[in-house]
Amino acid sequence: MSNFHQSIVQLIEQIYQAEDHALRIELPLDDAPKWSLIDWLDVQPVLPKFYWQDRDASEEVVSLGAVHTFTDPAPAYAVLGEHQRVWGGRSFDGGTQKNASGLPSFFFLPQVELIRRQNQWFLAVNLNADRLSVIETLHRLETQQVQMAEIDAQITGVRHAPTQDHWSELIDDVLSSVEQQHVKKVVLARETCLALSKPLSAAQLLKASYANNHNSFHFMLVLNEQESFMGSTPERLYCRYGHELQTEALAGTIGRGQTNAEDEALAYWLLHDEKNINENQYVVDDIVDRITPHASEVTVEPEVKLVQLRKVQHLRRRIQVALKSGINGVQLLSALQPTAAVSGVPRKEAFQFILDKEPFIRGWYAGSMGYFSHEQAEFCVAIRSALVLDKEVRLYAGAGIVPGSIAAYEWQELDKKMSTLKSLIDESHSLEVVQ
Repeated sequence: MSNFHQSIVQLIEQIYQAEDHALRIELPLDDAPKWSLIDWLDVQPVLPKFYWQDRDASEEVVSLGAVHTFTDPAPAYAVLGEHQRVWGGRSFDGGTQKNASGLPSFFFLPQVELIRRQNQWFLAVNLNADRLSVIETLHRLETQQVQMAEIDAQITGVRHAPTQDHWSELIDDVLSSVEQQHVKKVVLARETCLALSKPLSAAQLLKASYANNHNSFHFMLVLNEQESFMGSTPERLYCRYGHELQTEALAGTIGRGQTNAEDEALAYWLLHDEKNINENQYVVDDIVDRITPHASEVTVEPEVKLVQLRKVQHLRRRIQVALKSGINGVQLLSALQPTAAVSGVPRKEAFQFILDKEPFIRGWYAGSMGYFSHEQAEFCVAIRSALVLDKEVRLYAGAGIVPGSIAAYEWQELDKKMSTLKSLIDESHSLEVVQ
């Protein structure tokens, strides 16, 4: 019997012995599992599934099964006990007229969590009156050493929505709206569908991204066997501990250079480019405006900083907030999502422009993924993401359109952002349309 299987047996015994009012049991593990959490998650027969690793890699969590589910997260606070966390996400356009069948949000209090905090490991369960259901889930867990195959699918077809010609028309529409002072900025996005030579699992793509894309949040949400949403995003929506909140404006993008000298030249240009600096400032102003009613103090980092990732470089400014008493994670989600970095300014008008003009449904893309509890909460912005459907992967990326934006350059920026995930499938294949 493996050490991990013994831990499950021990946890089941603790559930039987737990007092009636117990809501959570967390069992420390003596040894780290022999497999990666992504490998382990992929073979589990329990839904829903959620994977999370925070940006500094200090915590990694797999959540399985549901004690409770919530399509409106606010009621979750009534059932949450101490140290219990609700996992999931809020979509960009679910429940709107454009995406009426899409979920506005989905959160769940998991039955089982496997957790790494730094180098410490824990196996945890959340309980309600139906404890036998949790025990049944523990019995169903795969406990053998597992390792998924590496990606070997090839890209056989590429389809964009919008097409490049339509993209140019949309940018003209945005710039016309800016000129008429209807909006200051709109973040237009593209959905790129990759047809594959063989099936690909979201967990395979996530594992490859985990290994290659650092300084990022990694997440995966699986609600059914037909599709999964995953991503590796550099952007934090917010992190709250008690009354202290951290958020950020991540906007303004350039690619990476082929040499150190070229890389430094691109970074210098980005840090001094008026268009990109103004785009970042729009996001700062929007965040400050939205969070101020919930804050007793807001402090903005005085200078914009550079964030360098594997394929792109961004401008970022951090924002520290002291929250008023009684503000919870769901209120913060509503205040901060969608940010000006994925929607635009003013928020209402930019959001409506996207609903009216973009030729695809965003769904979870540009929404938020993470967790909340009574004690703390953390969410990332669901960019650098993909919807995985067996032999098709739908990639998403957006670009902030402001005065000075040029359609061809913004299209190239989308390609660079999508290469974060696309290159993990087929580095050699371009994103030119082949079907």
